[in-house]
Amino acid sequence: MTQTKQKPIGRIKASVLQWLGVPISLTNGEFWDAWLSGSNWSGQRVTVDSALQLSTAMACVRLIAETISTLPLGFFEKLPDGTRKTAVSHPLYEILHSQPNADMSAVTFWEVVLASMLLWGAAYIEIRRIGTRIVALDFLLPEKMQRPRRNRAGEIEFWYTNPDGTRRQILESDMMHLPAFSVDGISGISPIAYGANVFGSAMATDRASAETFKDAMRSPGIVTMDSVLKPDQREDIRKHVDKVSKTGGVMVLEKGAGFHQLTFNPADAQLLSSRQFNVEEICRWFRVPPFMVGHAEKSTTWGTGIEQQMIAFLTFVLRPWCVRIEQGVRKSLLNPVERNRYFSEFAMEGLLRADSAARASFYSAMTQNGIFTRDDCRILENRPPMGGNAAVLTVQSNMMPIDLLGQKTDSAAAKDALNAWLNQSPKGNE
Repeated sequence: MTQTKQKPIGRIKASVLQWLGVPISLTNGEFWDAWLSGSNWSGQRVTVDSALQLSTAMACVRLIAETISTLPLGFFEKLPDGTRKTAVSHPLYEILHSQPNADMSAVTFWEVVLASMLLWGAAYIEIRRIGTRIVALDFLLPEKMQRPRRNRAGEIEFWYTNPDGTRRQILESDMMHLPAFSVDGISGISPIAYGANVFGSAMATDRASAETFKDAMRSPGIVTMDSVLKPDQREDIRKHVDKVSKTGGVMVLEKGAGFHQLTFNPADAQLLSSRQFNVEEICRWFRVPPFMVGHAEKSTTWGTGIEQQMIAFLTFVLRPWCVRIEQGVRKSLLNPVERNRYFSEFAMEGLLRADSAARASFYSAMTQNGIFTRDDCRILENRPPMGGNAAVLTVQSNMMPIDLLGQKTDSAAAKDALNAWLNQSPKGNE
């Protein structure tokens, strides 16, 4: 393992460091992200921190990260008959499902992983082992990572800057790399970097809007007089207007004075409309429907019902992120022999936890079609199984193969035979 020493720069502005003559390494990702982040049309410096100060960006990232991180991530074993069972005895089950490392719960861990993918375009997780057994997954700060690249031997190199400023190389076998949308298959694209013009424009608009409100609220109006006032007279009028505006009442002015209230001009009012448009622009970068982040200005085109909108959100937004993580687990955490036997999967049904009516409808459909038993449903509801007929697969009695329509079933034929025998028996033998 090769280490080189460099001076840590923390969060000091890049321009100050350059002015002070502090040596900057070409591999210092934190410095160059800050230095090159201002390349957008609005002239605003766009970084991850500044972008998250936009309420829409924060809402989009939190919506996706919090929703997926709270879904149960199961770890299963494929059985020879094609079924599966939860692989509770496998070391990865506890790591993926409950606690990946000593510092984070599973929810916190997957939340920061998804936030990293959404903001930086990739997540980096170091795999900790004792011998060949995986014992922990440590999240690495993406701003401390050098952009991965393939060396002459064909291996992908990962270089990480430690908190003390030392750099170290992490082997590809010890790294779980989860890129977001990518054009080269190695490095993911950061929405913050590629969407700097959109985020910068939103920042500039928010700043201009704040200045507009600030200037407009600085003075509620103008008092006009037909004579020249002395300084103490002007101050008396200011105090009187201020007192009336705060406590209420009737304003009394003398010597032909008049009061004219200040209002927004049309250009200032149009500025507020541009802020609403920025909400839709930012939502496009995260593929989140605006109505899900509180923007209900326009009707959605994702269907007419809440159910249809949720199905679309699960299909087009959440599912791609879930599949990236599931396949990342298979690629980085399982050896070639285990890949054909074990797999991980997010339980999307976990979203029904807060909807008892939808959950009941789901269970009803699964039991009536012979997919779940009653005990399967009880286990999902954290209730003890009853056994007996509750563990038997059942279907509705009126369901039969189409080629048997019009024919009597075995039970119906037996019932008809019993009735015929009873009708033919002598009355004395009844």
